[in-house]
Amino acid sequence: MFRSSSPLPGMDRRPIALAVALSLVVPWAQAQQSVMSEVTVTGTREATPLLESSESVGVIDRSAIKFAAPAHPQQLLGQVPGVSVNVTNGEGHTMGIRQKIGTDPVYLYLEDGIPTRATGFFNHNALYEINLPQAGGVEVVKGIGSALYGSDAIGGTVNILTRPPTMESGLDLSAEFGSHGWYRFLGSANTGQQAMGALRTDLNVSHTDGWRDKTAYDRQSVNLRLDHAPNNDTVLKTILGYTKIDQQTGANSALTPFEYEHTPTVNARPVAYRKVDALRLSTNVDKDLGDNALLSVTPYFRHNYMDLNGAYNFSTAASGDPRIEKTEVNSLGFLLKWRKDFPQAMRARLIAGLDYDYSPGQRTEDAINFTGCTVAGTATRAQKFNCYTVGTRIYDYDVTYQSASPYLHLELSPLEGLRLTTAVRYDTMNYKATNHLAAGDLVITTTGTKHYWQNANTSQSFAKASPKLGANYELTPAAHIYASYNQGFRAPGEGNLFRAGQDSTLARARTKATDALDLKPIDADQYELGVRGEAGGLSYDVTAYLLKKDNDILSQRDPTNQTTISTNNGSTRHEGLEVGLGKAFGTQWRLDIAYSYAEHIYETWITNPFTGANLNGNEIESAPRRVGNTRLTWMPATGTTAQLEWVKMGSYWLDAANTGKYEGHNLWNLRASQQLSKGLSVAGRIMNLVDKRYADSAGGTGSAPTLSPGLPRSFFASLEATW
Repeated sequence: MFRSSSPLPGMDRRPIALAVALSLVVPWAQAQQSVMSEVTVTGTREATPLLESSESVGVIDRSAIKFAAPAHPQQLLGQVPGVSVNVTNGEGHTMGIRQKIGTDPVYLYLEDGIPTRATGFFNHNALYEINLPQAGGVEVVKGIGSALYGSDAIGGTVNILTRPPTMESGLDLSAEFGSHGWYRFLGSANTGQQAMGALRTDLNVSHTDGWRDKTAYDRQSVNLRLDHAPNNDTVLKTILGYTKIDQQTGANSALTPFEYEHTPTVNARPVAYRKVDALRLSTNVDKDLGDNALLSVTPYFRHNYMDLNGAYNFSTAASGDPRIEKTEVNSLGFLLKWRKDFPQAMRARLIAGLDYDYSPGQRTEDAINFTGCTVAGTATRAQKFNCYTVGTRIYDYDVTYQSASPYLHLELSPLEGLRLTTAVRYDTMNYKATNHLAAGDLVITTTGTKHYWQNANTSQSFAKASPKLGANYELTPAAHIYASYNQGFRAPGEGNLFRAGQDSTLARARTKATDALDLKPIDADQYELGVRGEAGGLSYDVTAYLLKKDNDILSQRDPTNQTTISTNNGSTRHEGLEVGLGKAFGTQWRLDIAYSYAEHIYETWITNPFTGANLNGNEIESAPRRVGNTRLTWMPATGTTAQLEWVKMGSYWLDAANTGKYEGHNLWNLRASQQLSKGLSVAGRIMNLVDKRYADSAGGTGSAPTLSPGLPRSFFASLEATW
């Protein structure tokens, strides 16, 4: 594991539960704490010494989050080797961890170990539902990090940790202002220890006008955490999180190279929008059973709502599918876990558990058209969409997802210095869909004739076992080598199964919709070998991996009528090296480096077996080989910190056919903070210090590239007071 360090020690205080039962909670790593004493929790759902972990884990602690003051996940998560985040709009993002940077549902997002969304309702923007700048920490398990998590955890698992309340009452307030109409107010209040425990409240109110035309964004987030220890063997942690987002989403609208260079503030899709409501409530109960045994149960409730007019849908072509989408999912579930330690029997630890999730959801979609609302594109200017009208309802169905997933995890040390891990999880998943539109053909003729075949009420089930093997060996007290093998999978989502899209004829639409119900889970296998430790004041974590996906979902021609359908006929290979280094030079300087080199290849990817059109052997698009983040920190005096950050994005192919490349970019960011007096401090940052023109994403082809310009040089300043 490579841990991002920050020069702001002592920002977190221990939760109240530590005073009652240290073994039941996880003390969070303090800034510049030695790798020898660090703990990670995501891989096994239990406090595990970092050096004994057999996963590749990246950790960013609270003090690093506070110093970075991220306005977007991209400005923070790149500190973990092998993690790439691109901006779409507002705090919207695409992710790349051992996969291409994109929207693929191959990541699992957690808050204190609880999935923020149900399987099958994946949202690649999931991090904007969480209050990241006020989080207590972030852990990223890269690749298929554990058998204890089910579907979607292929590329990585991102666990956002909440901040514990403090033992004493207190109040923190900060106000930040910046370029492009940006402001953010953050507030935190602690009650201190009371009869019913200690309560922490965090509030985040953010706004930006956006640096491109009509790309404003508003967020309001509130988080409550109550820690309570009613007796010496029981600890309760209750978390409530709510986020409301309203944003104009045209910020990621791609431009022609001419516009990208000369008029990057142009927004080709100003009528796009996204509105989000997300609520999460959970209570974790840890019960010490005595004799080194712990019982944990966490019931939870989730609410996810989104109203989306996605810029990526906009098209006037007959093959296009522009629409307004509304989705809502309410979830009830629990995480049940029993852990037993056997100190005298090879230091064995046995963990057994059951995850249950019941998530009824609904989707409605209304077709939209742009008649009289567009400006035609040219060789130098992208097509513009300035208005729309709402037409026929094309989807209206309820779908209930239900899963029950038992798992078993065993650790033991048969030899001194050797730690072995084996685990297996068995997922049973079921979808039940009820269609509120009449089964059969639905025809609209807004832009050419489009057929949407409506399947009758239907259900689909999947069952999958996921094993893991891991080993960790102590080379020296300060150096460990680790290796692992993991299997993972990704079940088809509700959109894959029940929303097949439109086609030009009835026969094609029916084929597309009925064949979608035959989709199976994507399979993945991963091999890892790594070494981590400290030597001469240098902390290091180096990991080599090979990840292969089979039965991947690709678009392919149906043999009966040449209809383009989704099938399980793809396989890809992902292999690379991730390096994390950190070293202090004296008392004033520190250097941290996160670097990765990877190759992502289509092994079997034939999109049309009849014409020989295939991509076998091509590199996957939007998958840079080289990604890096380097931070040089200067601390000339107590309370004074400055940091220069270099962000490296390597070149990558624009398309799967490998017809052209985006050249990549290098960005420089500058951050500084100064304590003025006890309880009062100022901070500032300059993002894109040299005002480099760069693309947050690029696509198209070599002959017709499209680019979404990234943030120009921007200034931010904040004032914080603590009582």
